[in-house]
Amino acid sequence: MFKLSVTSLLLVLLQLQACNAVGVDSSQRWLVNNQNEYERVAEKLQPGDTVVLANGIWRDFEILFRGKGTADKPITLRAQEAGKVIISGQSNLRIAGEHLVVSGLVFKDGYTPTQSVISFRRSKGDYAYHSRVTQIVIDNFNNPERTETDYWVAMYGKHNRFDHNHLEGKRNKGVTMAVRLNSEESQQNHHRIDHNYFGPRPILGSNGGETLRVGTSHFSQSESFTVVENNYFDRCDGELEIISNKSGGNVFRGNVFFESRGTLTMRHGSNTLVEDNVFFGNGVDHTGGIRVINGEQTIRNNYMEGLAGYRFGGALVVMNGVPNSPINRYHQVENALIENNSLVDSDHIQLAAGSDLERSAVPIDSHFRNNLIYHSNSVSGKQGGHKVFTVYDDISGIAFKNNVQHNRGEFGREHGFANAAIELKRASNGLMYPVDDGLGQFGVAKDLNPIRKEQTGPDWYQKPNAASKFDGGTTVNVAAEPGALSMAIKQAKAGDTLALAAGDHEVGRILAVNKPLTLRAAGLSHSAKIVYERTALFEIQDGGSLALVGLAIDGSRSPDSAGNSVVRTQRSSMLVNYELHVIDSIVSNLNINHSFNFLSAAKSTFADRIEIKNSHFSNVTGAILKLDTETDDYGIYNSEYVTITGSTFKEISGALVDYYRGGTDESTFGPHFAMADTQLDQVGNGRRNKSGAAIHLHGVQVTNIEQSEIANSPVISVLHTVGEPVTRISDNTFISTAAPVVVELNSDKKDTAFITNNQYK
Repeated sequence: MFKLSVTSLLLVLLQLQACNAVGVDSSQRWLVNNQNEYERVAEKLQPGDTVVLANGIWRDFEILFRGKGTADKPITLRAQEAGKVIISGQSNLRIAGEHLVVSGLVFKDGYTPTQSVISFRRSKGDYAYHSRVTQIVIDNFNNPERTETDYWVAMYGKHNRFDHNHLEGKRNKGVTMAVRLNSEESQQNHHRIDHNYFGPRPILGSNGGETLRVGTSHFSQSESFTVVENNYFDRCDGELEIISNKSGGNVFRGNVFFESRGTLTMRHGSNTLVEDNVFFGNGVDHTGGIRVINGEQTIRNNYMEGLAGYRFGGALVVMNGVPNSPINRYHQVENALIENNSLVDSDHIQLAAGSDLERSAVPIDSHFRNNLIYHSNSVSGKQGGHKVFTVYDDISGIAFKNNVQHNRGEFGREHGFANAAIELKRASNGLMYPVDDGLGQFGVAKDLNPIRKEQTGPDWYQKPNAASKFDGGTTVNVAAEPGALSMAIKQAKAGDTLALAAGDHEVGRILAVNKPLTLRAAGLSHSAKIVYERTALFEIQDGGSLALVGLAIDGSRSPDSAGNSVVRTQRSSMLVNYELHVIDSIVSNLNINHSFNFLSAAKSTFADRIEIKNSHFSNVTGAILKLDTETDDYGIYNSEYVTITGSTFKEISGALVDYYRGGTDESTFGPHFAMADTQLDQVGNGRRNKSGAAIHLHGVQVTNIEQSEIANSPVISVLHTVGEPVTRISDNTFISTAAPVVVELNSDKKDTAFITNNQYK
């Protein structure tokens, strides 16, 4: 019999053990169920390890994910099931180390207690490198104080990727996502930001509402080398700059901007490449395209359709610079290349924009070639039609060559434009191209394929559709009985309509409106009358909006105290922008004591829209719309749009509208005020009306007052503060009322108002 010695047997066993060890993966996978378990595991992570957060709600969880993986063995933190791990309360995520991957988490129902929700660093000097955040959702994860500043995502370190994520509903101040260059370790970073869904960002009403910023002015002379590609920007309306480029060497490629107010702005930094991007404005107010500042910028093969923005928010804006510009101002456009772009039914191309005594450095050594300019309202020669180009200063430093423009004599062949009757047809990629193949050299390439919304973000998280705040509810009948309206509002769901029966609806408490609601008369207009006994009838709270239709509102039973109102906003900061609509209604007897306003807006509250239509107001001792609480002069204001049509106002002691936006910041589009087919009689004569005006518009950017009658009232006062406000007061009748007064507060130039075709009696 064959026998092995003990020594030989030991050698065989050692060899077998060695063979078994070859190719064995020692990586660990931990499923953790609470924060304590996570912290114990997080201390011992090795290359290839995976930490799995159990499904459920993780509240007040400040996650530190730190480790050193390798390219082939990253360390991973993920949800047990993508989308089923909710990070809520005061929570955030910090990533530091190398080759880390995070996926599948949802941040909602809370806010970060620190500067950012997701940060690619633990602390200064401890950054993330070669790391990835993918399929993460941040949904309305907002600090409750509207003016408190934070980021949702702050990228530090180098060679990191942020992809297929969903960011929706940032409402407080601060950039949604920022690439930070405030250390050498974070410069020349080569980050990649791709395939993300940047969902709706509401109008902030101040500076600080950018969706993406790459760098800051302080580090704008440094290169970032960040690539931003194949992202979808859906109704990102925070402020003038959707993307603010503030560093050098970056690439913005293949992104789609859908109905987003503002522009992709090369605010600071040079050597930026902007190519293959698509902008769909669909005629939405202030939708813009690309704004060019600084040197060595390339803008090519971009498609812009239906953009309605103008001035700094136009479809294509080439700025003037400041001679020897400080680092935080406007550097001269030099050696820019603008080629093979298509601008279709986009209203404004602005050249040498911003020209003034400071911004006097005109564009130089730049080229504008092979571009297609089409506007369906263009008319040949000087016969009228829409004028696409606006030239503010000397543009001889831009060489125009081989461009084509539809049916225009604005620029001729000697200026580098061929004028032709162009017929366009929409291709399978959704873009418009000339039918004539001979025009194929102009505009964007046929193979430009815009990324679709569904190709961005995680496929397991629903993207929002456009809908009215007041949609989606049911109709609830409300009897004319004491307490019935209060109970109905308390029990109502968002979007519901409360149909008020004929008769008096007596209200003994302030009605808190924290959801969008419509109150209307169930029968004939004004058959339902609301009388109330408190200092306010309605208080619009966070999340609330209100539509009043066909009602009669009587303030005669209000308490005998100064400062009452029919509608007021909550006294503290509101995150959610509200709307107020008053349609076919009668409001009277707001005269129990002085300063009785119809609407009183508090500081740090913001209305997307306030509308008064076909309504009648009388006997009011205060203002109708008191929108003057943002007096810090930071460019902040209380409402984006105020529209009044077909209405009458009689014996109003305060101003019809007291609307205030102070300061000289240029980051917003509003406020806007429009009034048409409306009658004012004895409006603004009260001794407590500090403005001394029937209508007081301070810093309003767009004003249109037309076809109205203003009688026995003080002046309409318009004070221009910044930019190029558009003020039109035309076709009105003024009876025993002085002509409107327009004052330029910060300019020695003649005002830009158009006051025409008015009658004075």
